[in-house]
Amino acid sequence: MTNRSTLSAHPLFGPTLLLGMLTLVAIYARPLTPIDETRYVGVAWEMWLKNEYLVLFKNGAPYSHKPPLLFWLYNLGWAVTGVNEWWPRLVSPLFSLGSLLLTLSIGRRLWPGDREAGRNTAWILATSLLWMLFSTSSMFDVMLGFFALLGMRGLLIAADGSMKRGFAWLGLAIGLGVLAKGPVILLHVLPVAALAPWWRPGLPWKRWYAATLLAVLGGAAIALAWAIPAAIHGGDEYRRMIFWGQTANRMVDSFAHRRPIWWYLPLLPALLYPWLVWPALWRRLAALKAEGMDSGLRLCLAWMLPVFVAFSMISGKQVHYLVPLFPAFALFSGRLIRQSTRGGPWLPALLAGAVGASMVYFAFAAKPADVANWQDFPAWPGMALVLAAALSVWFGRHSGRRLPALALLSATAFALIQFYAADNLWLRYDVRPIAREIGKLQERGLAVANHGDYHAQYQFAGRLERPLDQVHTAADIKAWFDRHPDGAIAFYAREAPGTPAPALFSQPYRGESAMLLTADQAKVRGYFPAGAK
Repeated sequence: MTNRSTLSAHPLFGPTLLLGMLTLVAIYARPLTPIDETRYVGVAWEMWLKNEYLVLFKNGAPYSHKPPLLFWLYNLGWAVTGVNEWWPRLVSPLFSLGSLLLTLSIGRRLWPGDREAGRNTAWILATSLLWMLFSTSSMFDVMLGFFALLGMRGLLIAADGSMKRGFAWLGLAIGLGVLAKGPVILLHVLPVAALAPWWRPGLPWKRWYAATLLAVLGGAAIALAWAIPAAIHGGDEYRRMIFWGQTANRMVDSFAHRRPIWWYLPLLPALLYPWLVWPALWRRLAALKAEGMDSGLRLCLAWMLPVFVAFSMISGKQVHYLVPLFPAFALFSGRLIRQSTRGGPWLPALLAGAVGASMVYFAFAAKPADVANWQDFPAWPGMALVLAAALSVWFGRHSGRRLPALALLSATAFALIQFYAADNLWLRYDVRPIAREIGKLQERGLAVANHGDYHAQYQFAGRLERPLDQVHTAADIKAWFDRHPDGAIAFYAREAPGTPAPALFSQPYRGESAMLLTADQAKVRGYFPAGAK
């Protein structure tokens, strides 16, 4: 009994249980989603297939858009368990768990006598909406957040007097962060190092900045230990892309996909739900002017604000860029909130109840007429969410239960929304059926192509051992069928009932239908005229 009670009293016990539950829900309710998740697992599959661990490949061509660490980890797991889908879906949850541990460790270093801050931080991080989403996705961002946390812990160790050990950890974090998602790791750790005079006065600054530079060089050496052999092995074009082309292309893409400077701001209440819409947190923020900030709160701001401003200034924006900042928000908010903080969870509960009521309404409303192949939505997740919102208000009447009540409400809402959408997610985003058909065609020795840019979404799902050709114009399609008269091309369009020349295979796909068409079927549908050149 003592061991059980000690375990349940640990600050990470509840958040870890919720993380495990949400991981299982995600595996049940969501397939690997095209185009990102399927692409990354596809790259890992080609690494496994080719037994090639230096140069990455996507659809048979060198792939320089991402560093190799995530793909190495997928292959490492497959070496133990065999090739499967569930291991890639566990990597992000494991990094999320590691991030919880590191965040708790950082909180104890920032506020050694405040155990409540650590407990609050764990609840807040584990159940912030965007963190939950990417903790259960096969993506890079939670892993990048883990290495940013490792770097922050190294900076704190250095600031507490163990500079050699602390900056060694920082160098390791930078190197692994570059291998995880590229030089963006520097944006997450260097502002905190540069602003150390603000959050920790009295440090030996010359030695501090010199050690920071050495840590950056050490991190670069770790990354170059892969990049140099990969560049030699991959040839001139691959070398150019990993050392220069990737950065230049990302800058071009950033300016090509413009979003206004304020784009993130209206999204923050949803991304940081339920905590940013909790009035109690705003009351505590308002009190900071009178109370002042300690060095730990200053560090959190030095961590959050420069990076948020930088991502806001860059015109190309994606919500998952903000994921590595969530531990800083959790630490900042966890320190501010106290058991005596006034304000129950009524506003987050009201918003969750409104979402639940909307889910019930759409379960009984007519399905959208302009979108084919919609499944019926179940009503029970919405009803359960309304009940969960009411229970959170009742359970959160006492100040000591408010954070667990809000955390449980947030995790429950996220799980129920996935159950609500599960049938449609599997119907419209599961690429395994068409991928298996492509695999059968390839096993028969037939060629298969893809109309438009191909993101390798079928490679892992179909365990394909050959790449797909890419065709774009009518002339490309005709020329390809001239070379492969028995082959098939994957096309994407909204297919109305009674379409002439039924497809070789068809399934719903991201709001359209993905179809495998032979030459005759493609010609009847007008994808290329008989005399196309």
